[in-house]
Amino acid sequence: MIRIPGALGKDICDNGIGLTRRDILRVGASGMLGMSLGGMLELQAGQSEKHGGPGWGKAKSIILLYLQGGPSHLDLWDPKENVPDNVRSIFKPIPTKIPGIHFTELLPKLAKVNDKFTMIRSMSYTPNGLFNHTAAIYQMMTGYTTDKVSPSGQLEPPSPKDFPNFGSNIVRLKPPTEPMLPFVMLPRPLQESNVVGKGGSAGFLGKAFDPYTLYPPGGDMDMAKMSKIRIDDLQLRPDIYAQRLKRRASLRDTINASMPDIDKAVANHNLNEYYDRALNLIVSGRARNAFALGEESATTREMYGNNTFGQSCLLARRLVEAGTRVVEVVWPKVANSDNHSWDVHKGLPKRMKDQSAPMLDAGVSSLFTDLDERGLLDDTLVVCIGEFGRSPQKGVSTSGNGNSSDGRDHWPYCYTGIIGGAGAKRGYVHGKSDKTASGPVEDPVHPTELLAGIYHSFGIDPETIVHNHLNQPRELVKASAVTELFS
Repeated sequence: MIRIPGALGKDICDNGIGLTRRDILRVGASGMLGMSLGGMLELQAGQSEKHGGPGWGKAKSIILLYLQGGPSHLDLWDPKENVPDNVRSIFKPIPTKIPGIHFTELLPKLAKVNDKFTMIRSMSYTPNGLFNHTAAIYQMMTGYTTDKVSPSGQLEPPSPKDFPNFGSNIVRLKPPTEPMLPFVMLPRPLQESNVVGKGGSAGFLGKAFDPYTLYPPGGDMDMAKMSKIRIDDLQLRPDIYAQRLKRRASLRDTINASMPDIDKAVANHNLNEYYDRALNLIVSGRARNAFALGEESATTREMYGNNTFGQSCLLARRLVEAGTRVVEVVWPKVANSDNHSWDVHKGLPKRMKDQSAPMLDAGVSSLFTDLDERGLLDDTLVVCIGEFGRSPQKGVSTSGNGNSSDGRDHWPYCYTGIIGGAGAKRGYVHGKSDKTASGPVEDPVHPTELLAGIYHSFGIDPETIVHNHLNQPRELVKASAVTELFS
């Protein structure tokens, strides 16, 4: 038996080693063939195809636009014609920049910029206990299903034993090089009913890798809540100047140098690293400046939309521009709710036309345009997706919920997502849904494969091993990247 030396709970698959659990298990068999661990490492060093290929390592940052609630793909970006009335969208199809590809009339602005990103029209998974929002959100964010799942789903609260949000994994393996907040989640937490934040934390990685949560005060229907941003914990007190704070840091270093025993006792806790990181963040002012939306012109703010989602998209651009590695913009409404929510069991025509779709159209189209014009789209990955789509047939129940004749229920078998920037193909449509958008007929993509693609884009092997709270080895995600999404 071979044993990899190292402390308990540490990765055996960091950037310097590149081993997966699968590789380690192979070592026993390779010994019978005369291959040592050293030989395996040497062989791996000469193999670039696994850790390479289209899109590998192109991303420096990611913006996830998470449409919690599950938007209707048939009423947005995968409309169908020549189908029964109870399937057909009431919204008319319109042409887009990609010949032969249509959106509905709800997305006129996105239709003009879909040559900047890839549409995945074949997102799909079998809902084994993943029919409700919380369970499906957890899968999308972590790549794993929750421990307690029933056929209809679950409403299990967050736990320190949870698998980490993918953003936490990224900032742990690829920490930012600038004195900037590494991971920001805004403008509200992931939520279904009274379960708040499931899948949105670092879980068993520990709170050091939790996102910085920017949740301005005000209800979900307050469209001006982004003007109420408070960042008191990133401010220096008026009586403490940056130079004075740095002098205090110097004094701390002097004291620490004379206390080797204490240093030795806390060495494993990386106190100096955490202190310096926090100090640099506050002194540099980069985070405070990034949050200053008022510095943007009225024209730019209007372009994104004077509402919570639009201004969150604008803030996401400012954050990655300042050096933030991961920004997750959560749709600013509880997943299972009415008014502005994507959970359209009832009243779909009015809610989508007058509430959700205009905000989505302006915010996402402006983000892609703005990033592209600033040259940031080259190394910023943008993903826009929900936890599932909506049922092709109106008025039917697929999740145990009641639905009106103009509403659609949960539908994980087939839906649409967007991925763009950082090497993702432009003007490309991956996969194809059947004639009623009920299931993929070409190139299905599982949510875990999309997560694998995100890791791949950052130059991180999706099979990289982390150890959970029980010191058990687990892959970041048990899937491979769909490299056809990248050029």
